Amino acid sequence: MHIRDLPYADPGEPDARSGPRFLLWLGRNQLGGQLRSLCWGLLHFLGIAAMPYTVGLAVQAVVDGSGTRLAVSGGVILLAGVAVTLGDTMLHRTAVTNWITAAARTQQLLARKTSVLGAALTRRVAAGEVVAVSTGDVEKIGWFVEALSRFAAAALTVLAVCVGLLVYQPALGVVVAVGIPVLALAVLPLLPRATRRADVQREKAGRATELAADTVAGLRVLRGIGGEDLFLDRYRRASQEVRTAAVRSARMWAVISATQVLLPGLLLVALVWYGVHLAGEGRITVGELVTVYSAVMLLNYPLRHFEEIAMAYSFSRPSAKRAARVLSLERVAEPAPARADDLSTDGARDGRPVVPSGDLQDPATGLLAQAGRLTAVVCGDPDAAGRLAERLGGHPACEEATGLPSVRLGGVPLDGLPLDTARTAVLVQDKDPVLLSGTLRSLLDVPASGAVRPRQALAAAQCGDVLDALVQGSVGDDPMDAHLTERGRSLSGGQRQRLALARSLVTDPEALVLDEPTSAVDSHTEARIADGLRALRSGRTTVVLTSSPLLLDRADRVVFLHDGQVTAVGEHRDLIVTEPRYRAVVTRETDHERATAATAVDSIIDTALGTAIGVDMGVDIDIEESA
Repeated sequence: MHIRDLPYADPGEPDARSGPRFLLWLGRNQLGGQLRSLCWGLLHFLGIAAMPYTVGLAVQAVVDGSGTRLAVSGGVILLAGVAVTLGDTMLHRTAVTNWITAAARTQQLLARKTSVLGAALTRRVAAGEVVAVSTGDVEKIGWFVEALSRFAAAALTVLAVCVGLLVYQPALGVVVAVGIPVLALAVLPLLPRATRRADVQREKAGRATELAADTVAGLRVLRGIGGEDLFLDRYRRASQEVRTAAVRSARMWAVISATQVLLPGLLLVALVWYGVHLAGEGRITVGELVTVYSAVMLLNYPLRHFEEIAMAYSFSRPSAKRAARVLSLERVAEPAPARADDLSTDGARDGRPVVPSGDLQDPATGLLAQAGRLTAVVCGDPDAAGRLAERLGGHPACEEATGLPSVRLGGVPLDGLPLDTARTAVLVQDKDPVLLSGTLRSLLDVPASGAVRPRQALAAAQCGDVLDALVQGSVGDDPMDAHLTERGRSLSGGQRQRLALARSLVTDPEALVLDEPTSAVDSHTEARIADGLRALRSGRTTVVLTSSPLLLDRADRVVFLHDGQVTAVGEHRDLIVTEPRYRAVVTRETDHERATAATAVDSIIDTALGTAIGVDMGVDIDIEESA
């Protein structure tokens, strides 16, 4: 796999049972790249390892006064230098390729999983964690994949050097063969503590990131209530906690690095002392001593990769665990997609599923949104409204929806349709829609039927003042080319809400579900939006979950849900009189006000009854007296 071939046509099905299994799966899928990197790494490290032997030969040739051997040694040194240079260049190239391709594969897997789960993802995994996995964790996973082949090449080189020294000079080779494994394994007892400190640092950094994101998102509100200083103090404390944890983690890694420097130095001191003793006794030559010394000194370089792989694994293990957790999430099992001949809609071709049409029905709640009409739904619980909106969109990933019957459109279960077909049939706009950065034109450039033009949708959503504001803040005169900042933070909440509504109207789906689409606008604008929505969606199925009287009054049909079940259906003006619970939700009537109103009504009824009874008694008495 080359970088130019990215993205992957199919990133594969990952082994997400655990973090280590996911790392192993990534390694298996990059076996070719790992082998190439290993080969170039061996060339690089063995070239370095050959240097001491050739230098020893050159020194011994000078001692013996042999010009021929000195020339041969110089030629071998030149070849070793070329091997080191070429191996290092290609090792870096292939290792970075492994890093980028592993990161790209992981990001594609995460993007695919996010697309499949939809809005249900952030209810099962914190949004900050999803962002952390898609950014920092991907880099750490790629780092481990990159370092793996370098470590393997370094380990094989160290083994080869130790065996070579045992053969070349057994007396000193034994010292090296015993000392090198001690150097390689000396840091193992320190790794658990270093890993724990690194985990604490990442956890605190994640909390600080979430706090910063929440503060920025709510900055407009915080300034309105004067709470920015409070949140600033909270973030300052969180930042200091991150700094303290980072310093503690760095101290541990500094101890590991110092160990990797100190122990090889002690080995060199012992080796030189013992080698000088052997040379003095005539058991080894000066060239052999120089060769062994140089070999051990140069082994410090491949040994550093033992520390690198330990750090890479300790950092990538929790990152891979988080990635595996996200990748292991699954939607509720869906039945086989419905075939075109099973649908009541005409126009199927080649057995491909078609978009159904008709009434939108939820058997779980008893909700029926008639085709071609504007249906308003009132729920006493805002959370229940959000769950209902997701069910109407055919998202069975919600844990609350598990085991419930599927929502049907035109009698066709949405869970039985392919995901893209279900989303084409029913579009759900959350109460907190997201606006991506880019131009207004790109925001409205979404898959659509083409029946609704962007200008029509903007007009229906009452975005005139939004367009004026965008023109003032842009260099051109066309508001469609104006740039929107990330999540539309430069706009007010009402402006963002109206742009999101315009985007939903442009798509012109068979059924449109809107969850509180006007909660952030004033009443005058809300009334105009209600008229525009009714006119633009005429003949199309529209469901609005709201408790706004202005929207409810313009709906063709109002459905009231209590405790998750439909309890009343009718027009707004009728339900406000005949259904007390509906009136309490729509008018925001408190329990005290309801009790007071009930007491007043009872008092009026008692007074009326008492008067009527008194009159009747009076008549009877008169009759008796006259008799």
